[in-house]
Amino acid sequence: MLAYAIRRLLGAIPLLFFIITAAFFMMRVAPGGPFDQERTLEPSVMANLNATFGLDLPLWQQYARYLGNLLQGDMGPSFVYRDFDVQEILGAGLPVSIQLGGMALLLALLIGATLGSIAALRQNSWVDYAVIATATFGITIPNFVVAPVLSLIFAVWLGWLPAIGWGSWQQMVLPVIALALPQVAVVARLIRGAMIEALRSDHVRTARAYGLPTRMIVIKHALRAASLPAVSYMGPAAAALLTGSIVIEQIFGIPGIGRYFVQGALNRDYTLVMGTVIIVAVFVVIFNLIVDLLYALLDPRVRYD
Repeated sequence: MLAYAIRRLLGAIPLLFFIITAAFFMMRVAPGGPFDQERTLEPSVMANLNATFGLDLPLWQQYARYLGNLLQGDMGPSFVYRDFDVQEILGAGLPVSIQLGGMALLLALLIGATLGSIAALRQNSWVDYAVIATATFGITIPNFVVAPVLSLIFAVWLGWLPAIGWGSWQQMVLPVIALALPQVAVVARLIRGAMIEALRSDHVRTARAYGLPTRMIVIKHALRAASLPAVSYMGPAAAALLTGSIVIEQIFGIPGIGRYFVQGALNRDYTLVMGTVIIVAVFVVIFNLIVDLLYALLDPRVRYD
């Protein structure tokens, strides 16, 4: 399995190279530039700014310079936050995004798996219909609608929780719930469908025939098999959650990398956007690899040579 993981990581290098190349040229050919809002400056000053950041070079030279610096671990200076390098900005925002996404991911897995299992065990009952209806509602209502509603109810009307900020547990409640709710709905639907199929499998029927307790059958046999679809889904979902939710961080004023990504895109901060894209791509590669390795642990039929 170690050899497989190494091969996957080595195979991800060309993919990351392609992503970096595509993002670089897409950013540079898009209309506008990082200093367009400063057209009141003298042409000589603008020329000096472009020369300082290498924007006066041909595009292929800019790309070669950026790639060379990146190979040395240098993502370059921010064009907008000129006193900071991209590493410093992302280094401050990434832990916040990971904390937010990690709590939302854990909440989604615990609640989603519980609801899905209960619905499967009580198939075609009112409990099952209630879980399906709730999950459908959670999937169809986006978090940019849920987040303002939660803020309006619990922050404005009731005054129980703060509407913005990050740090105290009170400030974490609303953004974590808003980020987790759609994932709870998806996980519940996946677990329910897979659990129903698992409960009808031959090995579960055999366990019931031997008189094993229902709790042991569900946890040790059925839930393990039913978790495979949810594990597949949570790979890319975890990467997205742990690298920050753009909408949630904007609404609740959370200083994560999702918020910096929006500001960087609006301000044509090339290096900041590129740094965010690279981090997201790396997380996607890593979590897809983790999903594949978890498959081998959960399903004995899966082997990686």
